[in-house]
Amino acid sequence: MRALAGKGKAAIYRLYEANNRRRARSAPPPSTDRVHILLLHAYGMGGTIRTVFNLAGYLASTGREVEIVSILKEAEEPFFPVDPRVKFRFLDDRLIPRTGVRGRLSKMPSKLIPEQEAAYHRFNLWTDLQLARWIRSIDTGVIMATRPGLNLALAQLALPSVITIGQEHVALQGQPQPVQELIKRRYRSFDALVTLTKADLRDYRETLRRKPKKLLRIPNAVPPMPGEISKLENKVVLAVGRMTKLKGFHRLITAWETVAAAHPDWKLRILGAGPQEDNLRAQITEAGLEGKVELPGPSNNVAGELEKASIFVLSSRHEGFPMTILEAMAKGLAIVSFNSPHGPKEMITDEVDGLLVKPRTNANLATAIMRVIEDEELRHRLAEGALATAATYDVDSIGARWDALLDELLARRNGTYVKPTPAAPPAQ
Repeated sequence: MRALAGKGKAAIYRLYEANNRRRARSAPPPSTDRVHILLLHAYGMGGTIRTVFNLAGYLASTGREVEIVSILKEAEEPFFPVDPRVKFRFLDDRLIPRTGVRGRLSKMPSKLIPEQEAAYHRFNLWTDLQLARWIRSIDTGVIMATRPGLNLALAQLALPSVITIGQEHVALQGQPQPVQELIKRRYRSFDALVTLTKADLRDYRETLRRKPKKLLRIPNAVPPMPGEISKLENKVVLAVGRMTKLKGFHRLITAWETVAAAHPDWKLRILGAGPQEDNLRAQITEAGLEGKVELPGPSNNVAGELEKASIFVLSSRHEGFPMTILEAMAKGLAIVSFNSPHGPKEMITDEVDGLLVKPRTNANLATAIMRVIEDEELRHRLAEGALATAATYDVDSIGARWDALLDELLARRNGTYVKPTPAAPPAQ
């Protein structure tokens, strides 16, 4: 019986490959003029959404036709501003009633996305169908996916005539083992896999036995920040992020008990919303920190909030490439962050443009924050270093790296790619 099932799967795979070959023969020539970017929910508030909007805006500014394809629509308008030249498509509009076939399939679990994927619960059989239909409808141009589940689906379903790019916003080592095993098998089919950090790039190089045609790192860009840089005069420490356990805000509030005791005139503000919000409010009450720790909710003017603060704190123990650090640097704040092994460790030079807290304990976090509060010269020195660092991540510099990648991938498809000649070693 098992052998019969295996033969059936093999027959289906042969039909699938034959269909790919047939469609490839009639497909338009390779192109990078049209770029589609797959997102889970484009109108949400996450860091990945903000960075994808930034990238989409840059690519649209170069004359490309750019479309963001969102699996879900759960709001009427985007939370973040977006370039008007960028188009949107939604595969599952959850603002309208789910009835009929859609309603029935929406109640059935996804078969396309691995169960261990962090957002598995957001997918279902209806989103599987819509995603598969859409991917198979694209026969030229570029499709870029932005999370493991979508990357895996793209690698499995894209037509050979499409240039495919996987982009990872979460570290490989943070993925569940079953997801890592699928990554090892499927990511090799990508034209390119782009990581945000050097550490993650190293992990992929060591883990993938058969690699995509191009494996490289392109960090996120920091967009131009409106307003002025912080004057570092307000006694405000700011943290920003979705209120989940991963962000470590419960640790930050615990650390703030020590800070508040020594510096009662300083205030901690945590911007964001999420499943841990009620727990954090209860923690603030139990610690007697009302009026000293504020949870004002999400803000669509993070730049303005940063401008009114003097110190930015990141309390996550694990991060990919947190945009909030770059934005805080661009507004001239002094940065204090846990020494997370990927993003913060690469983005911050300890004692130059921020303080890296190690070992990553609540007591050490409190000590670092108080050090910046009490040492005004240090606060201004770190802020100056942060501004210099942020300048290296400007949109044009990072955008040029994406232009170069797309040009190379098109040349590889057209057979015109010439491998760069290695630089000669310096004369002895």
